[in-house]
Formats: sequence, structure tokens, C-alpha cells
Amino acid sequence: MLAAALAVTAVAALVHVYVFVLESFLWTGPRAARTFGLDGATARTTAPLAFNQGFYNLFLAVEILAGTVVLATGHRAVGATLVLVGAFSMVGAGSVLIASDRSKTRAALVQAVPALLGAVLLLIAL
Repeated sequence: MLAAALAVTAVAALVHVYVFVLESFLWTGPRAARTFGLDGATARTTAPLAFNQGFYNLFLAVEILAGTVVLATGHRAVGATLVLVGAFSMVGAGSVLIASDRSKTRAALVQAVPALLGAVLLLIAL
């Protein structure tokens, strides 16, 4: 069960690394425009905000990946805490996205569901 939990939370982390790249480095390009429904003027105007937001997503992924490494070294409580903080932060961010803009429900679910599933599996495994 622990391996499954860490695999699912790793998927959530990888999604957030991908979003980091989109937001921090590809924001004004065609892939980010398609993904986030942006026009060129909006992308240019919001690029500094997206750059910062991208790093937020990266830091969430780092929490999960660091927790996974710490768990693998036998430090169960610290590792699980890091993974759970990262995963539940992702769930919280997805919930805020849904609450603030229903048109972003699909993106919020992509962000939140793997993190929630992985966190629940981890709690069961503990």
C-alpha cells in the first residue's frame, strides 16, 4: 500500500512540475495558451504572476519528492509528513481553483485528485 501511495503522489508531483514549466518558462507560448486558454496580450501581462505561481507548484512537488526520499531512508514520520503536506496543499489549491472559477474544474481535478488519492492511500498505509 505504501508503494502505491508514493506512486500516486509522485504522479501528482509530476503534474505540478509540468505546470511549473508551463507557468514559469512557457507562459507566453502556444502550449500554455492552449492549456490555460490565454490570448497573447493576457499572457504577456500576467507573465510575472505566472512565473511566481509556477514556482509555488514546483515547491509542492518538491515536498512530495523529498518526503518520498525521506520515507525511503526509514524516517517514516518525517517523510510521511512531507508527502501529506504537499499532497493536501495540492488538494487545497485545487479546491480554491474550483471555488473561484467553475470553468477551471477540469484543471482543478487534474491537480487535486491524484494528490487526494495518494494522501488517502498513504494514511491507510500508515
